[in-house]
Amino acid sequence: MQKLTPAGQNIVSDISNRYRLSNEAVTHMLVAVNNGGGSMAQFSCPELGGSGQWMRGGMTMVGDMFNHGLKMTVDNLCSELSDALANTQVFPTIPAGTPGSNQWWPSEYGSPFSSGAQNNTRYAIFPGRLAVELNGQVTVYDTLNHNIGGVSQQQGGDTSLKFSSQFGTVSVNQLPIISGSVTGVPPVQTNFAEPVFDQAAETAPYVDNNQTQSNNPKPTHTSSDEVINLIEKLAKLRDAGALTEEDFNIKKMDLLARI
Repeated sequence: MQKLTPAGQNIVSDISNRYRLSNEAVTHMLVAVNNGGGSMAQFSCPELGGSGQWMRGGMTMVGDMFNHGLKMTVDNLCSELSDALANTQVFPTIPAGTPGSNQWWPSEYGSPFSSGAQNNTRYAIFPGRLAVELNGQVTVYDTLNHNIGGVSQQQGGDTSLKFSSQFGTVSVNQLPIISGSVTGVPPVQTNFAEPVFDQAAETAPYVDNNQTQSNNPKPTHTSSDEVINLIEKLAKLRDAGALTEEDFNIKKMDLLARI
């Protein structure tokens, strides 16, 4: 059962006695009204006719649609629970900076200038910092000199996080970590103003299982998707008159050479 404050328990007990309902039923309705922001509720309570809906000042629907007495009971009950939620601390407050709180990021960062959520991921952007909560685990990244415009989660097999900045689209996992960790994906501490490459990988030859030298080309410096995204951005600048056709072609050739 949902945890309640002592004041919340008193309210549930009082309403339960007056409406002749069990504490469990009243608590269920209390949670439903709370989830609806105090103005609506969707519930499934056997003691109140099964599934139903309630809207403050609007229509109340119950399983027994012709039972007007039950409709009135649900409307009065939900209205009273809504008032209780508005005037009383019914549920315990989850401390800021802890999982389950609306302010899930470290409390010392204050309020973000942008935040969002997608699937099982939430993010909050602060000056010089990016906080990401993935499956309840919070990781804080140093955003370096990026001006982050938004964070997105890739769909399909690749569910990695990426963000957009003045340098294009960048993987979140390639920012330095301030706190927390990313399991199995070590960060690359680098500035994405320049292309990223691994010097050790450039100089060390690849040896296959038969200890023979591989003729494979050197690893790519920049992924083709990132290059395509950058070229598309350059094309928009050209179309807007910010770049000449000659400048666009020079920069495009430079980007294609990185693949």
